[in-house]
Amino acid sequence: MKKKELKKDPYNVIITGVGGQGNVLASRLLGNMMVNNGYFVTIGETFGASQRGGSVMSHLRISKKSVWSPLIPKGMADMVVSLEPIESIKVMANYGNNKVKIISNTRPIYPVQVIAGELQYPSREDIETTIGELTSDYTFIDATDEAIKLGNPILGNIMMIGAVAGTGILPFDKKDFEKVITNYLPSDKIDANIKAFEIGEKMVH
Repeated sequence: MKKKELKKDPYNVIITGVGGQGNVLASRLLGNMMVNNGYFVTIGETFGASQRGGSVMSHLRISKKSVWSPLIPKGMADMVVSLEPIESIKVMANYGNNKVKIISNTRPIYPVQVIAGELQYPSREDIETTIGELTSDYTFIDATDEAIKLGNPILGNIMMIGAVAGTGILPFDKKDFEKVITNYLPSDKIDANIKAFEIGEKMVH
């Protein structure tokens, strides 16, 4: 079956999360799958505090025509994939518009200020309400909770990539994932990652 073409060129994806969630691996996997399918991909990354827990954002600009500058212009994101829910709102503040597709994990990672009692983390309902005011096209999935059931919460990043595949917006599938994951992980971890991808793909529906 012929894969869909991009509905916009370049198609701008931001994968966001915090340190330790596997954000950079997720962006590399997605970028490599698109390259294998004949697309130009440029990736730009921004990092918050260098220690575990700081914001991490990967910009992917995907094009059939040419290479683009690595950072997405303000207000020009097409899809935001958020491994941590509040990070999606931070991204939307700078790169959002009312047509953005958001796919967000539900599990929060509390900043030090929240743990110390200096700040309050918003409720899931407040986060969903805010995102709903920014775009009508959003999906929340319990990626971390499902990853824990597989024995490793870090697999949440792979579930989020599976969820992207499940939307059908970008032209890649499980076979593409199987090809690239072998270049990044030892053989004894491959099956769990493929399972995580499959779960994420189903969760988005």
